[in-house]
Amino acid sequence: MGAFWASGYHGTSLPDLLEATKLSRGSLYAAFGDKHGLFLRALDRYIDEALTRLETELDPRNDALTGLRTYLAGYVERTSGAAGKRGCLVVATAMELAAHDAEVNQRVGRFFRVMESRLAIALSRAQAEGRLAVNVDPASVARLLLCTVEGMRVVGKTDPNRAASHAMVKTLLDRFAT
Repeated sequence: MGAFWASGYHGTSLPDLLEATKLSRGSLYAAFGDKHGLFLRALDRYIDEALTRLETELDPRNDALTGLRTYLAGYVERTSGAAGKRGCLVVATAMELAAHDAEVNQRVGRFFRVMESRLAIALSRAQAEGRLAVNVDPASVARLLLCTVEGMRVVGKTDPNRAASHAMVKTLLDRFAT
């Protein structure tokens, strides 16, 4: 996963993969079929980790607005400093492959749909708790948050400014919170 994350799909060579996995060429092909198979497994792992983190941050046992703030604070951290410069494997993959690779497009699309759905659920909970303005549509705000955090990933590649991202996130949530 690290090799693909650092260099992208096309920029990662077979020798890079052999070094990263510590496998021989034959073992790599036996385990994953080919470079594309290995890439899909790495992408699936990255997505699974991101969704697990999302579940933890938006834990329904906790106050919904606090969970949303925790979720957005995590994105501030992941898009700031060295982490921001590293970027996001999903965003990089969407830009590099999604338009030309149906399997990648399906995975990235599913990830974004799940994220958006879970955000909408958390926003609905916040609204039911009286912490989100009644005139706010949770589904629309979920889409806005999805686009915001993924945009933060892109901007963070060249301008990983923690203070600016934090201020933007605070301003955004303050517009909807009661």
